[in-house]
Amino acid sequence: MPARDFFHSVMRIGPVQIGTHRDRHGQTKHAAVCSNDGCGWSADYTSQSAAQLAARTHRCKVR
Repeated sequence: MPARDFFHSVMRIGPVQIGTHRDRHGQTKHAAVCSNDGCGWSADYTSQSAAQLAARTHRCKVR
């Protein structure tokens, strides 16, 4: 049975949300996701500090 894929431990840095989830292999990943409509940027990281750095440096092209 595949692991459930849902976000938990969500925090917000500007327009970017950071949450943890389990990937299809059951490993914990940290995702940074831009919440602006039409942006569509997201990325998975192995550490929370990497996701926080990406959230702080993300420059959304949608204004």
